[in-house]
Amino acid sequence: METAIVPVTMPDTPITPTENGEPLPLALSAEVPPNKRRRKKSIVWDYFTVETVGDGCIRAFCNQCKKSFAYITGSKLAGTSHLKRHIALGICPVSRQRNQQTPDPKTGNAVDEPRKRQRATQRIANIPFNQENCNHEIAKMIIMHEYPLHIVEHPGFNDFVRTLQPQFSMVSFNTIQGDCVAMYLKEKQSLLNFINEIPGRVSLTLDLWISNKTVGYVFLTGQFIDTEWNLHRCLLNVVTVPSPESDGALQQAVVSCLSEWHLENRLFTLTLDQSSNENINESIRALFSVRNPYVLHGQLLIGNCFARVISLLAQEALWSVGVTVNKIRESVKFVKTSDTHEETFFHLKEQLKEPSTKDIFIDDQTKWNTTYEMLAAACELKQVFLCLETSFPDYNISPSMDDWKQIEILCTYLKLFFDAVSILTAQTYPTANAFYHEVSKVQLELTHASMSNDPFISSLTKPLKEKFDTYWSDCFLALAIAVVMDPRFKMKLVEFSFSRIYGDDAGMWIKIVDDGIHELYHEYTAQDVLPPDTFVEERNESSITEENGSIIPKIEPPENGYLQEGLPEEGYLQEGPSQEVVCHETSHQEVVCPEMPHQEVACHEMPHQEVACHEMHHQEVACHEMPHQEVASEEVPSPDPLISIGDGLSDFEVYISEISSSQQTRSELDQYLEESLLPREQDFNILSWWKLNKKKYPILWKMASDILSIPFSTVSSDSVFDTERKKMDNYHCSLHPVTLEALICAKDWLQYGGASLNSESSVKMEF
Repeated sequence: METAIVPVTMPDTPITPTENGEPLPLALSAEVPPNKRRRKKSIVWDYFTVETVGDGCIRAFCNQCKKSFAYITGSKLAGTSHLKRHIALGICPVSRQRNQQTPDPKTGNAVDEPRKRQRATQRIANIPFNQENCNHEIAKMIIMHEYPLHIVEHPGFNDFVRTLQPQFSMVSFNTIQGDCVAMYLKEKQSLLNFINEIPGRVSLTLDLWISNKTVGYVFLTGQFIDTEWNLHRCLLNVVTVPSPESDGALQQAVVSCLSEWHLENRLFTLTLDQSSNENINESIRALFSVRNPYVLHGQLLIGNCFARVISLLAQEALWSVGVTVNKIRESVKFVKTSDTHEETFFHLKEQLKEPSTKDIFIDDQTKWNTTYEMLAAACELKQVFLCLETSFPDYNISPSMDDWKQIEILCTYLKLFFDAVSILTAQTYPTANAFYHEVSKVQLELTHASMSNDPFISSLTKPLKEKFDTYWSDCFLALAIAVVMDPRFKMKLVEFSFSRIYGDDAGMWIKIVDDGIHELYHEYTAQDVLPPDTFVEERNESSITEENGSIIPKIEPPENGYLQEGLPEEGYLQEGPSQEVVCHETSHQEVVCPEMPHQEVACHEMPHQEVACHEMHHQEVACHEMPHQEVASEEVPSPDPLISIGDGLSDFEVYISEISSSQQTRSELDQYLEESLLPREQDFNILSWWKLNKKKYPILWKMASDILSIPFSTVSSDSVFDTERKKMDNYHCSLHPVTLEALICAKDWLQYGGASLNSESSVKMEF
């Protein structure tokens, strides 16, 4: 309805409005320039009239209720805020009647509330209704929040949507199911294109879920590093297996995943879920060796999930002192389930002046970390619990001092486990090098504790050590190789930690790691187009190129061509797959003796140097061992008694040539390991470091890309502390396998980033 506008009756005394539309008294209006005088702009003047009621006194009268308000008194201006409140807040009785749809007594029209003056702001354009976009958003909502597909048939949801947009036509169950699968296929195509462009390989994890229907669900997750050296972890498949305990169940799921994502020749490592069925692990290990024969002959298969192993250790530790743990739990329940008990507890805490800031709570026994935190908080308040029975005679479950001592020891090892797996709860998944320190620390502490003189500590930790030894022996090689790729530690941390874990036997285990990483390096060089075993810093005239492209130093034979007595002139160097001969010296200098076809090879005279045989790994050629002998030419009479020739620097040039040749034949791996360690910094980014050192280490760069993406856990961050295996709910079990996989995978990808949301690629729905 139209607003009744009553013309303002101007007072006898001239009023000059200010820039804000407020009138000024006559005495002040003379000072205002004519061009500054503007008409009143405030909306209140549609409802008020100003009148002069006395000398220098002007009041504003409500046009509806005729009530007067102060406006101008002398030189004081009251403003218009109180006038606006009179109308807008319903203080005016006529305004209240208007809110009750009572017509204005003057105009007969309903009175509207004061109009708000429109500011110069841009209005939101009307968006036309689009049914297809609405369907897309509903499908996305169902995927992201795991709403049931049947929500589109719920009357309450239909009424809600119809209220928001009457034009919307609710989709059917089949339609929304097709929309969800189509969104999944679109995202899948985009992720497939992304994976095809990465330079390295992909590592997989397998996690087996169970259900009430005895059907298993294998979750296969891929982990890899992209071209910009960012670590990615994506769910690739959810495979329904009818017999999860059968030997071929997981094997078939892996084969299907490799084929579907074009990873037949790009699989690097495989991490399995903890399984009691050893036949399954052996079946997968055999498959891995066939699918990936070049990576340490399948030795990088990780048979156990780190989070699950730690969870089993924590559960066994809690079970071993279960009676005492239950006493603490019941004591906490006694306090937390009664307001009176809790109030008394905190009153005793204040009296005892306990400094602890922790609050006790009842644990969730499906999450072992909550039990640890409950026990840790209770230990800090044990004095309060000891005094509690004096206030409540019915409190007869108070733990003894020996019980509290056992719980404190238990919490020491639970904290060790808690800290070890906390890296898996971070916002971003850690690179593989971060696991070595945590795993080796657990191994060291359990080894030390199992030999403790305290009978309780040794009995508690011996069974834990036996179980963890199995995990350590299964994955220590992969863990060690990963930490070697960290330029802050390299082999030094392995040597340090192994000496503490293995004692006098550390050398044997260190050699296993050193041989393993060198073997892995040679496998990468064999597949690379660059020279297989040499790290070439620069080419110079003292080198020649073999047919296979490798660079070897060029050594001119002496004029007399003599070899040491006892060595055949031809064929004394054995040929290998890749010809590289390195003769180590006692002075820590390397003498390179390559085979020169159709030429006699002689070594320059090297005083006080021994040429020792060194076995080269896989592709190196060995020289015959000559202990305690010098390589020398036969004495030739020389008419010149001087040793130096010419300017005396010719021998120096030969020496420099030999040293340069020796440096050139060092592999990238050896040079990397010999360089000094980087300082330990908290904000060090290992991925950024390798990205910047691609040109310096072109082969190690590829190795690091694959090694640092090894996953040591199969579970998501919210399941790290679970004490039970994941179980598929009945709703998801009722879905078609394709729909189930689509809903779960699409949710992971949309949360991960949804690379294909703006993509125009088309996909076909295949069942």
